[in-house]
Amino acid sequence: MSQVAQKALNSYSKANVDAGVAGASPHRLIVMLFDGALAAITKAKAHMSSREVNDIAEKGRCISKAVAIIEDGLMASLNMEVGGDLAQNLRSLYEYFVYRLVNANLENNIDALNEVSERLMELRDAWVSITPAQSTQHGRDNSTFGAGSYGHV
Repeated sequence: MSQVAQKALNSYSKANVDAGVAGASPHRLIVMLFDGALAAITKAKAHMSSREVNDIAEKGRCISKAVAIIEDGLMASLNMEVGGDLAQNLRSLYEYFVYRLVNANLENNIDALNEVSERLMELRDAWVSITPAQSTQHGRDNSTFGAGSYGHV
């Protein structure tokens, strides 16, 4: 793919993501964070086996993107005051994911990428199984759904 075509595709993708974020519920935003981290890890795995300098650099960028999504998105969204043990456990788990991703980058460790990807997918699936409508059953409206663990979204 030419550089011009790649830039156009990247611009289109960014516009789609921006539009999706603007209209997303807090519940959907968390799903989008999981999806973004998983996509970045998948791309990193694709670049990991290559010995080309550009692919090695791209692997690092993809892993850095996954780390940023976990730290600046998932972890930053936790409401530690309301979330109690659940929020603390998620924070610890996300810190472990970051550690494993950094290790994967430094050591070209695909097993670490696979481990983080599998655990993120499990968390994503659990999050998706909880619908925003369930939050109203517990006396909360949808605008504060997830406050027990993700109150800052």
